[in-house]
Amino acid sequence: MTLGARLRALRDTRLAQSLLFGLGLFLLFVAAPLSSPLPGPGGTLLAVAGLTLILRTSLWAKRRYVRFKRWQPRAGSWFDWGLRRGSAKRREALKKERERLESPPRSEVARIDDPLPKAGFELAPIDPTPAETAPAEVPASAEKGARR
Repeated sequence: MTLGARLRALRDTRLAQSLLFGLGLFLLFVAAPLSSPLPGPGGTLLAVAGLTLILRTSLWAKRRYVRFKRWQPRAGSWFDWGLRRGSAKRREALKKERERLESPPRSEVARIDDPLPKAGFELAPIDPTPAETAPAEVPASAEKGARR
């Protein structure tokens, strides 16, 4: 048995689950409020660590979490991502695969990132014509007013 397998087996015992749940409660209700006045995100990180430990070790908390996810699915997906839940990873992989199968091939999709045809931009000529470089002629009436 490898070290990782032994540690997982130890973590799954009732005593370890109870200790981790207690540590989660301590982090959430004692350590996070005490460290929140300090500068930096310490209190928030401790609260998140406490919630994570509680969710991983408590069946009651998992049931509440499922209800919360049904009520707020977007926030639930953030929690799933933070907890690195296998079910969330499987759902995301299935969703991406479905989208890939339903989308048309890339060769048939119109480009939307090319600004020139749709935005009205025109390319400037490389060499200007002589009419573009010649100085503008001053009207005759303007010349009379300038000579006086």
